[in-house]
Amino acid sequence: MSAYSLDMFAFVCFISCWLGYTTFARRKAKTTNCIARCLHQHRIHWMNELMTREIRVGEAALLANLERNITFFASTTMLVLAGVLTLFAQVERLEAVIATIPYTANPVHLLIQVKLALLTFIFVMAFFQFTWSMRQYGFLNVMVGAAPVDLQGKNENLRSYAKQMAIVQDQAAHTYNYGLRSYYFSMAVLCWFFHPLLFIGASLFVVYTLYHREFNSRAVRAITAGMIILDKESKAPNVSSGQ
Repeated sequence: MSAYSLDMFAFVCFISCWLGYTTFARRKAKTTNCIARCLHQHRIHWMNELMTREIRVGEAALLANLERNITFFASTTMLVLAGVLTLFAQVERLEAVIATIPYTANPVHLLIQVKLALLTFIFVMAFFQFTWSMRQYGFLNVMVGAAPVDLQGKNENLRSYAKQMAIVQDQAAHTYNYGLRSYYFSMAVLCWFFHPLLFIGASLFVVYTLYHREFNSRAVRAITAGMIILDKESKAPNVSSGQ
């Protein structure tokens, strides 16, 4: 296989890994307990509890903490983009550095620019995801501010409203997750600068890492167990201490 064909095969493998895993994770989450599925149930419980509280300072602090995490990544993405764009003016120097590393493929000027363009595209998309996630958390803050108080938690209309708040929060979290995946796969693209075979291996490793963390990690098992406990607690009859 020629060097050009190997690079093309590696690029196709990378795109297939990213799009394939995204599609697989979205479909599997509908039928299998995972971080996305279980946390959505936790968010529904959270929003239902929020409706029963007159003072919601704690919820405001938790939402602000989530937004700070996203703001950090959005700001970091801009710095990374600035660095990648700067490399476009230093392609010859980058080629010289890569050429000094043992076992690396011979750098090609045009291919180096393609790799930098791919990194730029990835981080631009990540920035869009993070900023959209920030906006959705802003929408959620408005909905929380508009939510009336239901001390008994038995108003079906308000329970439906709480579910809609959970959906907005869930969408914001999904968008944030897509931005994080961009960072994961950008690490694989860095390997392409050294060798296309390393690029293929890194792409597969990223898929394995994401699958393990989202579907088969200890955190997933704990979150799932917590979801089951909350479901049982919400369905259990309330018995007052005086009875």
